[in-house]
Amino acid sequence: MPGTDFSAIREEFDLPTDFPAAALSEADEARRSPQQPGGLTDATDLPLVTIDPPGARDLDQALAVERRRGGFRVYYAIADLAAFVRPEGALDREAGNRGQTVYLPDGAVPLHPPTLSESAASLLPGQHRRAVLWTIDTDSHGEPVGVDVRRALVRSTAQFDYASVERSFATGTAPEPVQALAELGPLRRELAVQRGAIELQLPEQEVVPDGDGSWAITLRPRGDVDAWNAEISLMTGMCAAQIMLEARVGILRTLPDAEPQAIRWLQRSAKALGIGWPDGADTAKVLAGLDPDRPESLALFSDTTRLLRGAGYTAFDGEPPEVGSHAGIGGPYAHVTAPIRRLVDRYATEVCLAVTAGRDVPEWVRAALTRLPGVMSASDTLSGRVERACIDLAEVWLLAPRVGETFEAVVLRVDGNHDGDNDDEARTGKAEILIDDPPVLAKCPATGMTEGQRVTVRLISVDADRRTVSFERA
Repeated sequence: MPGTDFSAIREEFDLPTDFPAAALSEADEARRSPQQPGGLTDATDLPLVTIDPPGARDLDQALAVERRRGGFRVYYAIADLAAFVRPEGALDREAGNRGQTVYLPDGAVPLHPPTLSESAASLLPGQHRRAVLWTIDTDSHGEPVGVDVRRALVRSTAQFDYASVERSFATGTAPEPVQALAELGPLRRELAVQRGAIELQLPEQEVVPDGDGSWAITLRPRGDVDAWNAEISLMTGMCAAQIMLEARVGILRTLPDAEPQAIRWLQRSAKALGIGWPDGADTAKVLAGLDPDRPESLALFSDTTRLLRGAGYTAFDGEPPEVGSHAGIGGPYAHVTAPIRRLVDRYATEVCLAVTAGRDVPEWVRAALTRLPGVMSASDTLSGRVERACIDLAEVWLLAPRVGETFEAVVLRVDGNHDGDNDDEARTGKAEILIDDPPVLAKCPATGMTEGQRVTVRLISVDADRRTVSFERA
């Protein structure tokens, strides 16, 4: 039988297997007696709900959206980790070493002990929980016109998953707290396109249990509800960034604008793929108009990833940052909506709470700002490498018995394509392909291949030690 766990990857990346005793002791004490870092507004009457993947226990966010005269009101409750983590204590130091939760198919390596992340701090349904409550009023177009952020006591009324809420919208039975998402979500997406935000509708691979102790690979679906929910998080992060920029203190998620020559390169790529690019049209509008199910669209989305390189975290205190925007989002943005799973959110949230209340930013927050970009960038890199290694290993397990078989695929990228004048010529070198079934991303000799082309390929070898699979044109 193929491999059944990912212990080798945990060992390879030296992922921690437990928390230090002192950190666990602090977490247990905090679970019993949370700190009181400020007065709590009683918001337990709000009909908040959570929408997360099935079976999730580390619930960072709960929301309710109301249609109001002239616009919308969004209530967005975020788990309040500062109530449980003592600054500069053992648990704080361990979280500072980890940076974020690392997810593997057979279990997560959490940022905080499960007694907090999956219990006392998690916004589980029916439980009174400490939270940071964002109340955002928008106009009829979905633009924020008023923001309030404060500590509150909340109670989630229900826990949903994306698929069930998607079905409820299709049958006209969507839960009342999220019914207005169907109006606000598309408005926010349209605003994102107008800002120049770039959304790559590339399929995401996911390793899932296959029911017999082995694993399968699927493409993670992203329906409308998932996209609408993400827009609420993005809006909140943009409001947080504006608060910090006006106060000239905080930490942003940043990405420099793409260089003009990179845009011209992408336009040549679109031309070679037969995708129209009207004169003067910006990248966001062209991409938003593509059908993500078409192979040429997938190829252009894959090429566009080259424009989104260089993301990082920018801390500032006293002067606004030189780069204060995120090109992929189309404006300033900060992480504040996932503090259970991501370290930086706790600090950025404390800045917003202090600024909006007219208080000084806590010294423990200011002292951490300079080191947070390095911690978060390192943990982002680690998380990405672990995720890729798990997918590669699952691909090896899945394809090992199928050497010699042929598969249908789409060519996503050809190395060196569109870097010269002969864009219509097939290239040599390596091509990145996406197999239809199972959905495997792999490399293949590119001779005779062009981006966006459908091809038949043959699996010629599987290397378990290197976690690679090799194909050739059939």
